[in-house]
Amino acid sequence: MSLARRDLLARQALGEIPKILTLLDRTPVSRTYGCFDRLYWHYRMIDFPCGMSQEFVYPLALAWSLDAPGNAYFQAPAIRDFVEAGIRFAARSAHADGSCDDYYPFERAAGAAAFSLLACIEAARIIGVDGDAEIGAFFRKRAGWLATHQESGRLSNHEALIVANLIRMSALDGPEWEEPLRARVARLLSWQHEEGWFDEYGGADPGYLSLTIGLLADSDRRRPELGLREACRRAISFFAHFVHPDGTVGGAYTSRGTQNFFPHGFEIAGEWMPEATLVNDRALALFERDGPPCYSDDHIIGHHVWSWLLCWSEWREERVEALPDARASAWFPGAGLVVEQRGQQTLYAGLRQGGAFQLFAGDRLSLADSGIAIATQADRAAVQHLPGDYDVRRDADGFEVSGRMAWAKSTLLTPVKSVILRCMMVSVGRFFPDLVRRLLQKILVTGRKDAPFRFRRSLRWDGEGVVIRDEIVADEGWQDVASVGIGGFQTSSTTIMARVWQANHLQPWRDLTHLVRGLGAGEPLVIERQVPREGTTG
Repeated sequence: MSLARRDLLARQALGEIPKILTLLDRTPVSRTYGCFDRLYWHYRMIDFPCGMSQEFVYPLALAWSLDAPGNAYFQAPAIRDFVEAGIRFAARSAHADGSCDDYYPFERAAGAAAFSLLACIEAARIIGVDGDAEIGAFFRKRAGWLATHQESGRLSNHEALIVANLIRMSALDGPEWEEPLRARVARLLSWQHEEGWFDEYGGADPGYLSLTIGLLADSDRRRPELGLREACRRAISFFAHFVHPDGTVGGAYTSRGTQNFFPHGFEIAGEWMPEATLVNDRALALFERDGPPCYSDDHIIGHHVWSWLLCWSEWREERVEALPDARASAWFPGAGLVVEQRGQQTLYAGLRQGGAFQLFAGDRLSLADSGIAIATQADRAAVQHLPGDYDVRRDADGFEVSGRMAWAKSTLLTPVKSVILRCMMVSVGRFFPDLVRRLLQKILVTGRKDAPFRFRRSLRWDGEGVVIRDEIVADEGWQDVASVGIGGFQTSSTTIMARVWQANHLQPWRDLTHLVRGLGAGEPLVIERQVPREGTTG
């Protein structure tokens, strides 16, 4: 079964290669030959190329090099040419200091620079151009910028990428990279919580953690003396609790709301932690059923395709036979995450996310709930699942979370805002990009503005299943409320890898607006539901 699963992984990855090739300017006489940002070179809808897009050279290089079943791209000369063109475009389109932009000009985005540099270094090695003078100079310049740049906010997966790049540069270019490498290793390890997770904007996100695990496992194999193995082991042990019974990972109850799963690191770690392959056996079973979430977005598909192809390449035929009960109950107070198993029911809940949860009966999703959402007449939305310092009480029968709801982050660009942002970036912003990044992070990601609604959510186990009780108090009354409801998969801050489609998302919005129409100014909205042991709510 495991070998069949391995080949399904390759088929899924190779099925995305035509999309990647469509994104690429494949005309050698074009000024933008090798550019993967179709919005820039083809549609001409943006005025700079996204540096992250050049990461696509890595999945193309892997497709060119791996003799996987049904791989029509294996050793195809055109694919090799496209990879080289992509690396050279990354070099030519970089800023003078080696950095690149992602979402707006002169942004100098560490994530885009780190992802694309790792991709270019690996792709150059695979096709044999890593000794080229132009390409080598580009690597040194970008790695030098990354070595000294510290972006605002804690994004551990970005820091792990920087470590991975500096390890490669030390091997390629000599010992001058050792001092910054060890400094970044120390910085990354300082961001690991004692529970095993790595910080992603102040919380634990299993989806991003799987990428960090992949980078740690590969970096440990290359440089075991850096002391990354124990951190990787602890991260895998934490992550193993959050592979759901149906093979899915993550969701609205986690800090960033992603549903990512990057499998290659678990295969690499399987050499010294055999149970790591059990994580893949459980999560990759999804490929045999409904398939993985749809990551076919122009900005994120590349990350997943190269991880899938690496996983196929790293696959270990020796696997642990017995799968332990991955649904065993666990409580991680630092992360605010709880896993609770009662009979055939398994609950995954984020108490720092206002009690958002997913509940499974056996291997089937019974109910996903990202909390109450309230739309006002002023076209604003208040939600309870944004991270907050909530009052949490746990006991043997369940938990209770209470606090204040927050306004969802829904800021959009307008023509006027776009012009202002461009003017700011080509003037002051180009010299202080981190200042702009911090401001945008606060607006779109980390900042929180309380809404005039208070919530209390309790979840209790009884002999018949799970009882969920929600109580909402409107500080200013209900007269300005336009609608109320509960969704299963809502996220309300900007996370690039979130909000992807997954087969188990076929759960309708539950409209509760009729319940507030007769409420007086001081009356709370109370909703009580029961999920029986074998079914879903009525």
